Amino acid sequence: MNKRSNMSRGLFTFLLVAGVLSVLAVSPLARHSSAFSFDKNDAKLTYPESKRVDQFDDYFGTKVPDPYRWLEDENSAATKSWVDAQNVVTFAYLDKIPYREKLKARLTELSNYPRISAPFRRGDTYFFTKNDGLQNQSVYYIQTGVNGTPQVFLDPNKFSTDGTSTLSAFSLSTNGQYLAYGTSTGGSDWVTIRVMEVGSRKLLADELSWLKVSGVSWQGDGFYYSRYPQPEKGRELTTKNEFQAVYFHKVGTPQSADLLIYEDKEHPQRFQNVNTTEDERFAILSISERGKGKKGNAIFYKDLSKGEKNFSPIVAEIGDSSYNIIDNVGDKFLMRTDKNAPNGQVVLVDPKNPDEKNWTEVLPERTEPLQSVGTAGGKLFASWRKDVATSAYVFSLAGKLENEIKLPGLGTAGGFGGLSDDKYVFYNFTSFNFPSTIYKYDIATKHSTVFRTVDIPSFKPEQYETKQVFFNSKDGTRVPMFLVYKKGIKLDGNNPTLLYGYGGFNIVTAPNFSATRLALLEQGVIYASCNMRGGGEYGEKWHEAGTKLKKQNVFDDFIAAAEYLISQKYTSPNRLAIQGGSNGGLLVGAVSNQRPDLFKAVVEQAGVMDMLRFHKFTIGWNWIADYGSAEASEAEFKAIYAYSPIHNVKPGTRYPATLITTADHDDRVVPAHNFKYAAVLQAAQGGDAPILIRVDTNSAHGASNTTKSIEQTRDIYAFLFENLGVEYK
Repeated sequence: MNKRSNMSRGLFTFLLVAGVLSVLAVSPLARHSSAFSFDKNDAKLTYPESKRVDQFDDYFGTKVPDPYRWLEDENSAATKSWVDAQNVVTFAYLDKIPYREKLKARLTELSNYPRISAPFRRGDTYFFTKNDGLQNQSVYYIQTGVNGTPQVFLDPNKFSTDGTSTLSAFSLSTNGQYLAYGTSTGGSDWVTIRVMEVGSRKLLADELSWLKVSGVSWQGDGFYYSRYPQPEKGRELTTKNEFQAVYFHKVGTPQSADLLIYEDKEHPQRFQNVNTTEDERFAILSISERGKGKKGNAIFYKDLSKGEKNFSPIVAEIGDSSYNIIDNVGDKFLMRTDKNAPNGQVVLVDPKNPDEKNWTEVLPERTEPLQSVGTAGGKLFASWRKDVATSAYVFSLAGKLENEIKLPGLGTAGGFGGLSDDKYVFYNFTSFNFPSTIYKYDIATKHSTVFRTVDIPSFKPEQYETKQVFFNSKDGTRVPMFLVYKKGIKLDGNNPTLLYGYGGFNIVTAPNFSATRLALLEQGVIYASCNMRGGGEYGEKWHEAGTKLKKQNVFDDFIAAAEYLISQKYTSPNRLAIQGGSNGGLLVGAVSNQRPDLFKAVVEQAGVMDMLRFHKFTIGWNWIADYGSAEASEAEFKAIYAYSPIHNVKPGTRYPATLITTADHDDRVVPAHNFKYAAVLQAAQGGDAPILIRVDTNSAHGASNTTKSIEQTRDIYAFLFENLGVEYK
C-alpha cells in the first residue's frame, strides 16, 4: 500500500475506469416471466417493443431525434417492464446454450484459489487482504510482525446477506488506534463511512453518508473527507452530482457536527479533496474542474503545526497540468507534475516560494512515462513504463539513483511505497501468464524475495505464449498490442479471437493475469489487448491524441488492430469478436457502427453510448475533459455526433451479434445509455445476428461479488463461443 499521504493522481479516474467489467446476476422475476419465448435456432429473434416518441434536440441548428428518451427514467413502470421483457429474451437465448453450466463450473474451478494482497503496516501491526477462493468479498486480516499469525480483522462478507455490499475505503489513523472504512450498497459509487476501534474491534456510532470521489485522511483523532449534498429521494442514482465540499470529522461525534473545511458555491462541478502528510504536519487541498474541460488541478496547503486556518497556494489556477504532493521533506514538498513534462517529473517545492522558477528538479522527465512514485524508508521509489511494461528504481530523496529493482519479466508491477521508517517495501508483479505475486524488497540489502505466491489449479504457464506486436494505425502511428494464446496455434486465419480495448482517460491497459481468461485460452481463443491512443501508455501526449476532436484516433487504432490480426492470419472477420467496458463500451459500439463487416461478435459493457447527453447524469460532467461537450461548441458537437454510438446506427445494416450488459443501479454510467443503444440497435438490425441486453438488478458499474462475477463471465463467454463457432470441449 502506498503511503497514505500520497495524493491521488486524480480521484476522478475511478469514475469511468473499467477493465473487463463484471455485473451481477439478473433477478429471478425477470428471468422466468413467460411474456416472450423463442427458439435459439430461429433465423431472427423477436424483440420486445421499444416505443418511439417525438423528441428532438437542437444542437447548433441540427435537430437530433431522441426517440427513446423515456428510457432515461429508470423508475418508470414502462422502463421496468421493458427491462424485464429484454431479460426474458436474453436469458432464453443463453439458457439454450448446452454447455453454459459446464462453463460456469470451469470458471468456478479456475477462480477457486487464494488471492492475497501485499501487507501494510501501522507500528508493529500488519494488515492485508485475502480471499480464500470463492468468497464473495476479500477479508482483511491483522497480524503482529511481518511473519505473525494472521487473524480476521474485518469481514465484508458480513455486510449483507447476499454479499453485494462492498468495502470501498480502508483508512487507518496514524497511531493505528482507529479505522475508518467505507461501504457501498449494490456496487453504487455512494460511500458510507464507519469507524472502528482497532484494538477492541468495537464499531463506534460514527456514520457519514453521501461520500463520492473522496479520500479519508487522518489528523489526530479525526479525518478529512469530501461529500455531496443529500440527493432527492428516489433520484440518488441519476441526479447530477454537484457542490462537493470538504469536512473534518472528529471520532465520536455525529456527522451533523462535522466542521466545514472548504466549499466553492461558485463552481458546482469542482472536485475538492484534502489529504495530510504522513507526519500530519501539512494538509494538502487539491481542486480540479474537469467538467469545464480542464485536465489538471490547483493545489494548496496549510501548516497544521502552526495552527494555520487558511490554505495557501502552491499552484493557484486550474489548467491542463496536474500536481500531486508525494511527501514532505522537512519544510518542502516532493511533487509529481506533468507541467512542461508530459511524461511526468518529480520536483522539490518550497511552499513559501512556490513559483515554478524556484522548483528543484529531483527526477527529470524521461522518454518513457512515469508510472508511479512514492516514498518509504527514507528512499524514493519510482517506476516507468517502456512499451507498456514496468521498470522500477530506487533513489535518494534528492533524486540520486541507487539501484534498479529487477522484475521477473515484461509485465506490471505496483505498490512501491510505505512509511518513512519502513525497512521493507512490498510490491506485486503480474503479467498475462504470470499470476499476481507479492515480493518483499529489503531497503538495506537492496534485494527482493518472493513473499507470497499462488498456486492455480490446472494452470500450466508453459502451455501458453504471450507476445507483444506493433502495427500502424490509419495515420501511420505505431500502436502496441499484446497477444496471448495456447502454444501451437496455426496462422491460418481460422482462430477464434477476442480483441479487448479501453483507450481513454490516460488509463493504461496493462499486462495482467486473469484466471477466468484461461477458460477462453484453453478453448483455443486468442486474446488480444490493444493499447490505443487516449490511454496513458506513452504519457500525456498519447492520451491527448485520443481526446475531444481527436477521439476518432482511438477508433482508428482499434480498427487497425483488427485488420492487423486478420492480415497476419491470426483470425478472420467471421471469427473475430471485440469487447470493452465503460469508455471501452463506447469504443466497441463506435467501431461496430463504423466497421460492422470486420467483426462477428461484440460484447459492450456499461458503455457511454449517448455522447450528446452523458454530462447530464450523476458524475458524467467529469468526462468533458476527455470527450468535450456537444453543448460547448459546434466543433465539439460535430466531432461527437459523428461517432456517438446511438446516433450512428444505420437501419438495415447487418450488425455483428451483440451482447450489451448494464445494471439498474449503475450510478456512474447510468443504464439509460445502454437501454437506448439496445433499442436503437435492435430496431436497425438488418441481419440475423442477435442483439441482446443483459440488465442486472441490485447492481452497479462493476461486480459486487465473486459468485455473480462468475455468472456474468459465463454468459459472456457462452455468447462468444456460440457466435464464434467454438466447439466447447
